[in-house]
Amino acid sequence: MTTRTRILTGITTTGTPHLGNYAGAIRPAILASEDANADSFYFLADYHALIKCDDPQRIQRSRMEIAATWLAGGLDVNRVTFYRQSDIPEIPELTWLLTCVAAKGLLNRAHAYKASVDKNVETGEDPDAGITMGLYSYPVLMAADILMFNAHKVPVGRDQIQHVEMARDIGQRFNHLFGNGKEFFTMPEALIEESVATLPGLDGRKMSKSYDNTIPLFTSAKDMKDAISRIVTDSRAPGEAKDPDNAHLFTLYQAFASKAQEAEFRDELLQGLGWGEAKSRLFQLLDGQLGEARERYHQLMSRPSDMEDLLLIGAKKARSVAAPFLAELREAVGLRSFVNQAAAPVATKKKAAKAARFVSFREDDGSFRFRLLAADGEQLLLSRHFADGKAAGAVTKQLQSGDLDIRVEAQGFSVWLDGAAVADSAAFADSASRDAAIEALRVALVPSED
Repeated sequence: MTTRTRILTGITTTGTPHLGNYAGAIRPAILASEDANADSFYFLADYHALIKCDDPQRIQRSRMEIAATWLAGGLDVNRVTFYRQSDIPEIPELTWLLTCVAAKGLLNRAHAYKASVDKNVETGEDPDAGITMGLYSYPVLMAADILMFNAHKVPVGRDQIQHVEMARDIGQRFNHLFGNGKEFFTMPEALIEESVATLPGLDGRKMSKSYDNTIPLFTSAKDMKDAISRIVTDSRAPGEAKDPDNAHLFTLYQAFASKAQEAEFRDELLQGLGWGEAKSRLFQLLDGQLGEARERYHQLMSRPSDMEDLLLIGAKKARSVAAPFLAELREAVGLRSFVNQAAAPVATKKKAAKAARFVSFREDDGSFRFRLLAADGEQLLLSRHFADGKAAGAVTKQLQSGDLDIRVEAQGFSVWLDGAAVADSAAFADSASRDAAIEALRVALVPSED
């Protein structure tokens, strides 16, 4: 069976999506999600938005607009997991666990933080003036977004590659400290789509809200037409040959046209098509492709409860992954229940047995050992020392056969194989606790019926 590649993409909710966002990120992501081998996670990064924006109305409006844009653009919520970051409480908790292992020196090197410090120094301000802990620890929150769902690929622009690398560093550190040989986190890889269009704006620079040169995506046909009419062109009159390769209007057309449409438009420009008519052709192309989606967008914006329902369903799907994984991570760092699983009622023992697991590790002296952990992380056995990992592995296999030679020793017990003690229990407060632990051990090592 082929393992599906998990792809994760977050969209910060601080603005209204424009044509450049659609061509550069939204459209390719929706197409990628249709791959049967892709397990796609898309989320509204509204916690990230709080770092950049302190206007609640703007953030709320942007959350709705971005959700509506993805849904209107054709995102199939039955194929993907689509959710709001703020609906997953496990993410901020994981952020704290990762914060506690993230090196300050690593965060000091984050591009966004360094750029803010440099700007303050240039203007004679205190280096940290206006810099919040949200901005400073942004890479840890992004690491939690990625590592929570063990994403294999994270599509990002070149300016975001560092954040994926930092997620790897932080995840590796956690695995090293708490894994005991287990790799909790998959190491993500940045996915750079070189072929994805970077659209020029009205003035020829990269289309960006910061340049105020964007073309609206779904606001209205009139707004789109008005924006296209403001595209800067050269002074060549109708009838004069135009240079398609140096005309950003042609670049915009090219991003949405078929090869045949592109070739025809190029030929018409070379033959002297007027800029006014060329802009009209661009509008017709975009309106033809985006008109139906625009209608769906306005329907969604007029019925926010429909989007709310879809996002809550997505959050439930996401939390079905996040909640049990976070419980495992809490166990790993020592945030465990005080209740001894060994004394649990008989009715819960079958469940505990399924979750019992062996954890192997190597001591400083080079010897190999293993622990047997119950469902709640309680240690049932600690092995003696073995010369190599193969010998330790062979013993764990024998123990799982269910034929146990358990010998009581005071308030503890040991397990023997072939006349030699191979593992020991902890010391218990009384014989009742010891006997309950022995029973829990037998249940945990019952051979699986399937």
